[in-house]
Amino acid sequence: MTFKQKIHQYYLQQVQDKIDVFRDMISALTEDSKNDAKGSAGDKHETALSMMHIEQEKLNYKLKEALEQKAVLDKIDATSVLNKIALGSLVQANGIYLYVSLALTKISIEGTNVIALSPQSPLGNKLLGNEVGFTFEINTTKYTIEEIL
Repeated sequence: MTFKQKIHQYYLQQVQDKIDVFRDMISALTEDSKNDAKGSAGDKHETALSMMHIEQEKLNYKLKEALEQKAVLDKIDATSVLNKIALGSLVQANGIYLYVSLALTKISIEGTNVIALSPQSPLGNKLLGNEVGFTFEINTTKYTIEEIL
């Protein structure tokens, strides 16, 4: 497995874990609301059900976001290497590894730090479509694309 494939796999697993947690939480809330409906009555019961419903809506929204993130990662072919930077490119610029995919947490693979960034971010947007040797500046920091993996 290449360095880029390991990075992609790690982020895919991270998003899948998030999806699993949200599904488990939604399932637990659904079960709680069923159990609460059996043994409660009155205003206190209605308030509790309402709060559970609001929490469930929040979790459903977060689940939807995580599923959208997974859909983006699923589109990426981690085995392809392009001459121009596109979605799924692993770019080395100024000694920093940038994975053009989604805005996700910084990770360390094989002792190397990797930053996942969205193509819509200012840095991601500047990178797209460019090649090795391209130089640009963001917030007074000059970047030079050293390698595209």
